[in-house]
Amino acid sequence: MIDELDDDEARELRASRILQAVAAIPRGRVASYGAIAARAGYPGRARLIGRVLGEAPNRPDLPWHRVLRSDGKIGIPAGTRGYREQCKRLKAEGVTVKDGRVPMSAFGLDHDLDRAIWGWPGG
Repeated sequence: MIDELDDDEARELRASRILQAVAAIPRGRVASYGAIAARAGYPGRARLIGRVLGEAPNRPDLPWHRVLRSDGKIGIPAGTRGYREQCKRLKAEGVTVKDGRVPMSAFGLDHDLDRAIWGWPGG
């Protein structure tokens, strides 16, 4: 379907699918860029997720802070305002953050993102 769209329409559709997947991450849980890419239909395109989030308009309802690297590390450079904000938001939701890393085994949805978010079988 995306192949039939012009560049702007395809870009908007990709962004919409990615932002929907991010918006579905429950409070107190996190997901990796790669898991969001897979859920949105773009497996192997983790960097695309970071780019879309960086370009997204300021939406207070979008839980961008719940998206991390696959190793649980915050993807924003340490010491920056964005890094501090992400740590603050995660901690406010009860997520453990130590040295910029979240234990994915305790808070991550990556192992079964579809089932954890939507109750669907993985796939």
